[in-house]
Amino acid sequence: MKHETLYQMLRELAEKLDITVSEQNFRSTGTGARSGLCIVKGKRMFLLDKHLPVRRKNEALGECLAEMAVDQVFVLPAVREYLNGLRSATGNPAPADETHKFT
Repeated sequence: MKHETLYQMLRELAEKLDITVSEQNFRSTGTGARSGLCIVKGKRMFLLDKHLPVRRKNEALGECLAEMAVDQVFVLPAVREYLNGLRSATGNPAPADETHKFT
């Protein structure tokens, strides 16, 4: 699967999980900001450095989504396989519960 296609599918999965993906220019911050999940005004957002290559965007967003329980939404087999591969690479087991809690 092409990196661009996978990226679009990961973005769609994030939206299904009520996570807004926003590409931002981190270079203008003047800090060592990194891509990641945060909560802004009660909404989950994944802020992504727009200057990253697509492959690295996939890794950053995929690592976040791999920690989520995705059993309640349809996930294409290729995307599920990608997320499972990331879980294996990091040594994280699949989420046990159906919801990911944020406090």
